[in-house]
Amino acid sequence: MKPTDTQDIATCQRISAMLSRIGDKWTLLIVRALGREPMRFNALKRELGSISQKMLTQTLRNLERDGMVSRTVTPSTPPQVEYALTAMGHDLFRPIAALAEWTWTHADAIEAARAAYDGRSGQDLR
Repeated sequence: MKPTDTQDIATCQRISAMLSRIGDKWTLLIVRALGREPMRFNALKRELGSISQKMLTQTLRNLERDGMVSRTVTPSTPPQVEYALTAMGHDLFRPIAALAEWTWTHADAIEAARAAYDGRSGQDLR
């Protein structure tokens, strides 16, 4: 293997790992929610609906670790914790917002295409 092949493989693996992280369902939804405004944990949980507390905590920790979300604790009883996007998180929010807009714009066409495809389910689709 040439040195550039090893570098290319390492680069692809690095990009793949990051795309896997930022492309998962909960990351996309959390970044989209925090892109509108900083939120406390329970408000974010209510906004997302079906996410478990464990998954929300894990995803927020990963986003904080990756530098996309900041966590601010206000000392009070009980302590208040607010999550907000960092500058890098806001950079990620832009393409996520564009993807959400694209999805909304094309949702009817996608559903129609799915129905047409599913209607052909008895035919050989090879």
